[in-house]
Amino acid sequence: MKINRQKVLLGSALIAAAISLGAALMLRGKPVEIVLVIQGPLTQTVVTSGRVNTLARTDVASQTTARIESIAVREGERVQAGQVLVQLRNDEARAALQQANASVNEARLRIRQIQTIQGPVTDQQLVQARANQQQALQELARAQDLVRQGFVSQSRLDEAQRAADSSRAAVRAASAQAQGNQANGAELAMAQARLAQALAAQSAATARLDQFSLRAPGPAIVITRAADPGDTAQAGKILLTLAGGIESRIDASIDEKNLRFLRLGQMAHATADAYTDRHFPAKLTFIAPSVDPQRGTVELRLQVAPPVDYLRTDMTVSVEIVTAQVNDALMLPSDAVSRDADGMSTVWVNREDRARQVKVQVGLQGAGATQITQGLAAGEHVILLGTGLKDGDRVRETGSRSPPAQAPAKPGGAP
Repeated sequence: MKINRQKVLLGSALIAAAISLGAALMLRGKPVEIVLVIQGPLTQTVVTSGRVNTLARTDVASQTTARIESIAVREGERVQAGQVLVQLRNDEARAALQQANASVNEARLRIRQIQTIQGPVTDQQLVQARANQQQALQELARAQDLVRQGFVSQSRLDEAQRAADSSRAAVRAASAQAQGNQANGAELAMAQARLAQALAAQSAATARLDQFSLRAPGPAIVITRAADPGDTAQAGKILLTLAGGIESRIDASIDEKNLRFLRLGQMAHATADAYTDRHFPAKLTFIAPSVDPQRGTVELRLQVAPPVDYLRTDMTVSVEIVTAQVNDALMLPSDAVSRDADGMSTVWVNREDRARQVKVQVGLQGAGATQITQGLAAGEHVILLGTGLKDGDRVRETGSRSPPAQAPAKPGGAP
């Protein structure tokens, strides 16, 4: 019996010790990990990936069928505006232009002939015709007087009358010829019309000949070359493809859930996968008006400015679009913020060693950090989630996490 009494006493002592230990632990509180509310710059970004594209791609093709005499460029070469890239055989076109040039010269010589030779000659002919008319009229007057006096017969008067009529007709003809050769005359106008026709034919022949010299429309890089000298160029067949100019753009897409953060003109930081240590700026210039129903994405375009010399067409790049910035924001790690049953944002705060659930208002969401706009102050101890707390529970801090840093987000991430 004595042994049993000792066992009972020992068990009672152990139970009492356990109760005492539990009470002591209860007084010390539940162990929690905390993070401090800090204040500093916060950047909200949308991160995605895309490909480099040029502002314009140009296909160089012949407008006629002809043999290729020479191709002056190869893939990867830069070309300038107006540079001849492909020369086609143009014998017939050159002959047509020579003929047109001859027609223009002939029309100009005709105008010069009218102005320097034919015009003055017809003016003199008019003067001569008027003088002859004056003499014929004087002769007619004398014949009329002699007939009245009976010195000559009627036939003499008839002859004088015919001479006078003929002189008047000659004056009219010479006057018409002189007027036609004047600056506003019909003869000169016809000659000028023939010159205009010859000039139009010359322009057409020049344009036709130029079609056999395929030129670069602007500064560009040759992407592909699909022909060689000696080949026959068919009308519409692509011979070269150019990436237009030195300006580039980035074609990308984002998940539609991030569309609300984007605005035209926002700046971005981009990095080519081939040059991860080199960054360049870009500007958001286009947001597609519709969503791709199959992928749930929205197409974007960003202009690369200033130009970046090491970029190549179709190169893969990572893009981080800056959607908002606050220079002096209160912030917490995003996983320290939760929502209650009413959908309100809440955090657990250690206040005087007791857990308190505090409703907060949030603002920007950066890479792993969330801005707190109302409800907390800098330096407060926020309890990290997952500890199963109730409001008013006693807590004790067993560790702390480093404050959130604005580390670069990974492609495909969201704010």
